[in-house]
Order: sequence, then structure tokens, then C-alpha cells
Amino acid sequence: MGVLRAGPRVALFLARGNRRTATAGQDDRIVPVRPTPSLALQAYLDEVLIALFRHPDLLPRLADYAPAAADVAEIRDLFSTRGWLEHPGQYHRKPPMPDDIRAWHGRAAGLGYEHVTFTSGWEPDPEEPGRSRWLSHEANRTVHALVSRTPGREHPSWLICAHGFGMGTSASMDLRAFRTGQLHRRGINVVVPVLPLHGPRASGRIRGEDLMTIDLVDSMHGMAQATWDLRRIIRWVRQSQGAETVGLIGYSLGALVAATEDDLACVIAGVPVVDLPDLYRRHSPPDIARLADAHGVLGRAADDAHRVVSPLAMDCKVPFEHRYVFSGLADRMSTFGQARKLWLHWGQPPLAAYRGGHVGFLFSGVVRQFVDDAVTNSFPPASGIPG
Repeated sequence: MGVLRAGPRVALFLARGNRRTATAGQDDRIVPVRPTPSLALQAYLDEVLIALFRHPDLLPRLADYAPAAADVAEIRDLFSTRGWLEHPGQYHRKPPMPDDIRAWHGRAAGLGYEHVTFTSGWEPDPEEPGRSRWLSHEANRTVHALVSRTPGREHPSWLICAHGFGMGTSASMDLRAFRTGQLHRRGINVVVPVLPLHGPRASGRIRGEDLMTIDLVDSMHGMAQATWDLRRIIRWVRQSQGAETVGLIGYSLGALVAATEDDLACVIAGVPVVDLPDLYRRHSPPDIARLADAHGVLGRAADDAHRVVSPLAMDCKVPFEHRYVFSGLADRMSTFGQARKLWLHWGQPPLAAYRGGHVGFLFSGVVRQFVDDAVTNSFPPASGIPG
């Protein structure tokens, strides 16, 4: 049924884009989306993939809705009492540098790397609902990261790379996705952390099963822990690896770090997800959406619970001239609308709107040049790089 709905959904997307584009000349906040057969095809492929990804094991059971609604209502009340709804940045504690680093060497995609592990140390507040459920994921308590250094002498420039949903299982794929070899030629060391409940940190039978559940407290905890883990890695490269310039690029995730971490050289938000409850509402099959609405699972309480992990609820700490956003005009997964929200919230910094779907950025020359320019503008020139 999802596949059959793909065509009509694409037609509706193109019609809405055409209507918005008609008023773009009078409003610089509107990004034109001009329908073409190629754009329609990219959007259609995304819609088909969304339908195919709705694995039966990921769909909630009838008994799941009431507990999920109770969790988000309880956590909303807790956050309100603590003042975290009004000041969401205060939810995030300042993490220490890891003190139990272990590492071993590997090679993938023609690149040498170190597989680094350390204890995450992040836990939900003792009063938060879902705490015991989250801590039951034993493998998730250990952070894994790929560290690929520029050959030759030590270089003080580092780029932290936050992968997207469903990645983190293949060193070769993850290093290639961030064009690690090209970054090395600019004298930039690369770290690709495996985010919570992905790759070796997963405990579900289906990738992302325990992160993307009907109980949005789980997804909130996942994004909070991801932010903590990324910040610990930033502490590590600064305090023990000689990092002088540290930037961040994220595919889907990572924008929140720019609201919680000082002194980043740049933040590059690619196909960003900034409003997860809205994506749940958008992608839920009609029958699930009706049940969720009836139980109050995806209502205001879910939006409030996610304020503490929304970059839209906090100011970006990276200087305006070093903020960058890219997204696909035909992205039907994280959607261009999510990127536009972040772009507007960040004050309309440089934006690359490529004519493609969710993963089209991997093949986009526009995005490649955009990221190259961002890196050039944010990092010092490379020196001493072997030919």
C-alpha cells in the first residue's frame, strides 16, 4: 500500500512546490522547487524506499500506544518542573574527556584508521521515564569511532563526522561517505563516531529498531546521548590529540552539537533532521497515525519532550559565517522542509539545495563543491602533506 501511495504523494509534493515557487520572488525565505521529470523520479524513489523500510517488526502493537503516551506526558511534566522546556540547553551536562580509550588498527577504502572505543557514560536522569529501558541496551554503553589521520607529520585540524540513520556498520562506507581521502589532502584528520544503537552499538534485530519506536522518549534519549558522545570526542581530540581547529559535519544528525559546544570552526548540516516528532507524523501509515493521535502519542507532549534535543529550540554557538546547510529539494525522508527550518533559525547562512533525494548528496557535484568551500573557509591551509 505504501508503494501504491508513492505516486500520488509525489504528485502532491510537486504541486505544493510549484505553488510555493510562484511566490519566491516576493519572499527570500522561499527556496524555489521547479518540477522536472528528474526531480519527480528522485522524489518517487525516496517515497518507495520509505514504504519498503516500514518493516513489520518496526510497527507498533496496539498495546504500545498507551505506555508511549504516558512516557511523553510524564517526561514533559518533569522537563517543565526542571525548567528545561524554557531553557532546553540546560538539559545537557558538560561531558568530560574519555579516560578509558582503547584502539586497534584497521584499513578500509584504501585508508588506514584506528577503531577507538570508550565508555559513553551518558545516562538519562534518574527520574526520567524510559531510563531502565534505555540502560538495558548493554552494547550501547560503549562508544565506537573510526579515527583516520592525515599521513605524515601530526596535523592540528580535525573534522568530526556524524553519520546518518542506518549507517555505522561499514568502515569502508562511512569513511567514503565523508570523502576522507580528500580531507586528508587538506591536512584534516577525520573522526566518524558510531552513533547510539547503530553498528556495534545496536541491540535490535532490525537496524534502528530500538531508536525509532512509537515511544518518542527513546528517540529523545538517542539524540541526547549522540550529542554527549560527540562532545566527548571533541574533548578528546582537543585535550589529548593536539587539535587546534575542530569542525563538525553531520548527515541527518549533529546540528544540536553546534548549540551546545563552544569554539567549533564550522558546522555543516547535511540533510538535517531537526524536528523528529514532525517526521513521525509525516511518515506514519494512516492507521498508525490515527491510533497515535487518539492516544496522544504524537501531540504537543512529544514536541515538548523533544525541545531538549531540537537545534530549533537553542541558539547556534558557531559564528554565522561558518554555518552551512545542504539538502535535497526532492528529499522525502528527512525532507527539505526540515533543512529550511534550520536554515531560517540559523539566520539564512549559505545553503546548497541540490536537485535530488535523500542520499543524492553523495553523488552531487553541487554538494561536493559546497562542502569543499566550507572546509576551505573554515580550516587553515594544509602544509607538509606528502604528495
